[in-house]
Amino acid sequence: MAGKKLLIKHAAELITCAGPAPKQGPAMGDIGMIPDGALLAEDGRISWVGPTAALPALDESQWEVIDAAGQCVLPGFVDSHTHMVFGGYRAEEFFWRLSGTPYLEILERGGGILNTVEATRAASLAELKELAGRRLRSMLAMGVTTVEGKSGYGLDKETELRQLAVMAELNREQPVEIVPTFMGAHAVPPEYKGRTDAYVDYLIAEVLPAVSAQGIAEFCDVFCEQGVFSLAQSRRLLTAAKGLGLKAKLHADEIVALGGAELAAELEACSADHLLQASAAGIAALGKKRTVATLLPMTAFCLREPYARARAMIDSGVAVALATDYNPGSCFSHSIPLVAALAAIQLGMTPAEVVTALTINGAAAVNRADRVGSLEVGKQADAVILEYPSHLFLVYHAGMNLVDKVIKQGQLSWSKADNIDNIHREGKL
Repeated sequence: MAGKKLLIKHAAELITCAGPAPKQGPAMGDIGMIPDGALLAEDGRISWVGPTAALPALDESQWEVIDAAGQCVLPGFVDSHTHMVFGGYRAEEFFWRLSGTPYLEILERGGGILNTVEATRAASLAELKELAGRRLRSMLAMGVTTVEGKSGYGLDKETELRQLAVMAELNREQPVEIVPTFMGAHAVPPEYKGRTDAYVDYLIAEVLPAVSAQGIAEFCDVFCEQGVFSLAQSRRLLTAAKGLGLKAKLHADEIVALGGAELAAELEACSADHLLQASAAGIAALGKKRTVATLLPMTAFCLREPYARARAMIDSGVAVALATDYNPGSCFSHSIPLVAALAAIQLGMTPAEVVTALTINGAAAVNRADRVGSLEVGKQADAVILEYPSHLFLVYHAGMNLVDKVIKQGQLSWSKADNIDNIHREGKL
């Protein structure tokens, strides 16, 4: 990266999202918009941000110059909740669910998470890596420059470590930065059916130490839900994980108001995710902490469930992030445009709050706010350039990918023009 210099100038809007992170409550509406904005990046980091008219004197011939006239420039999007490394698909199950088939019957038909566990256990590292690499390229085209990836489709030491190893290799080989999360407590595997406490014992004694020793995960997540892992089991696992240096996350209060939000606040987890059924007490507890509420509106959309109460959370001082929950079951989509549209239309969030939730608060949810999520001096030069002049178009042009260019660490990593040229050259148009 040495010697690389990038100048972006004349952006109709340059959105910085600058300020303390995570942004809580009303602060989510402050996105630091600079009309006719400009940015300088050197060696992958931002060295100056401000109005184009105030640019310091420089020889543009020594810089890669992007004229963003008529376009909006934002921080790179952070998709802070995905399950992107998996084998197999569950298309039939999706339509069983739409037809009203109960989940227990889906399990009896061979569907559900254990279907994916079987396929993932059978897949080699090379196969999982090829699949995940393709998914990452598609995410990059939607402006995602940082993504969280969870394990959790192995439910045994070998496969969980394989999923995390795939993320480690891809982190070195392609531009999207991956934040790895160990989620062995995603479900109870068949070999431990009816013995959930014993499975938690196994994770603590056998799997967590191996994950920690290899240094291939930053977080530990658990599906804290009725019929899956109880509050006590979740607390025990996350406490053990924190003792090994892993930070805490929770799938919380998705199906019933179990108290997952309260537990996340108690443990000072980086994020509590889903929260469709979070209680008023849980929301209040999150508002008193810096734990980010990561909302996943596409999952509610695909499951035809009520949406999380984003408006109540923001109005209670909670820091809200948005993510896709990309997975092969409940949400087989990593569409940032659809997340943005649903957040505004169904969750009642303002366009500015949507931007904050997809950038700086997403970064805070994966402990990356010190380096990504905003366009500030010293941070990584991760940026998205939209085809349109305002961030309002993210919601207004509903469900459409508006990304024209993606910058990762000061380098052009994807552009719509180059992609179209490549398609033409390969004879696909």
